[in-house]
Amino acid sequence: MGVAIVLLVGGGLATPIGTWYRDLRKPGLQPPNWLFGPAWTIILGLSAWSASIAWESTADAATRRAIIIVFAVNAVCHALWSPLFFKARRPDWALVEVVFLWVSIVLLMVVLGPISAKAALLNLPYLLWVSFASWLNWRIVVLNGPFGAQRA
Repeated sequence: MGVAIVLLVGGGLATPIGTWYRDLRKPGLQPPNWLFGPAWTIILGLSAWSASIAWESTADAATRRAIIIVFAVNAVCHALWSPLFFKARRPDWALVEVVFLWVSIVLLMVVLGPISAKAALLNLPYLLWVSFASWLNWRIVVLNGPFGAQRA
């Protein structure tokens, strides 16, 4: 639960949406900006709940260590995307990074599945949202690239 709170607060504070982002061409299916905060709050809340369920479902030290590792890897992958996209203004780099985020969510589900099917499935909205966000990221790269010094 602590990881989800850190990601929510840290992500919100580290994600300034300025004129650079507003001026980007976006795909037709781009949700309104106000939707992202509530969506991430629900998704990360479900993921934190899944961590709690998995943790309480086992007393085995090795299994608990695996739970900590997969959530830590996911937290790092999750935390990297916004700074790459918004602060570095590199949607192209963020597109590469989001693949690692997507894989980390699949890994969460694979590790949690044998411990608790419910814990694994609570991460399905996370996987689906990141799949959609990956498509949005890709479309922004296609519609606006190339990125780098010429767009700074």
